[in-house]
Amino acid sequence: MATINKEVRANRKQQILETLASMLQTPKGEKITTAALAGKLEVSEAALYRHFANKAKMFEGLIEFIEGALFGVINKITSDETDGLKQVQLMLTTMLKFAERNPGMSRVLIGDALVNENEALQSRINQLIDRLEASVKQSLRIAEAQGNKITDASIAANSMISFVVGRWHGFAKSGFKRKPSDQIEQHLALLITGSLQ
Repeated sequence: MATINKEVRANRKQQILETLASMLQTPKGEKITTAALAGKLEVSEAALYRHFANKAKMFEGLIEFIEGALFGVINKITSDETDGLKQVQLMLTTMLKFAERNPGMSRVLIGDALVNENEALQSRINQLIDRLEASVKQSLRIAEAQGNKITDASIAANSMISFVVGRWHGFAKSGFKRKPSDQIEQHLALLITGSLQ
């Protein structure tokens, strides 16, 4: 019986997070209240608080999903692909396509959905972006060890992540019309070529 209750709780938590993510996909980007979220789920606000202590915890759940999804793929890339420059290309593509497939999450990634929320959430996103940059930098260092002359791995990684964040931002601010992966091959070719001496 306890196992069934745990599964029901886990499913309800998942349903709350999925609904929150879908509400973030509205192009107008309105502030989401727990009342509106409860209304979408057809439950009381008290029912939400049985699963999450507050709205910040709900956003934390979304950030944990983002981290798990992105770093799950990045770890697979680094274990399956030995070429450092190819790793970089695959990582950047993953970051751009993740936002494209999860429009509401792009608003979390750029901090747009976190305005007026607990400031610790923005710090968590900043840390996530720092970790993404560190992963790209590590792959650039691998490329360097493989004989590619990288101008400066730190600057190149920072420029590449700035590009990704800019594409996420453009996607969210265009009402999800301007796709992050538009002309991705040309952009990545320029970014990667620009990092070489």
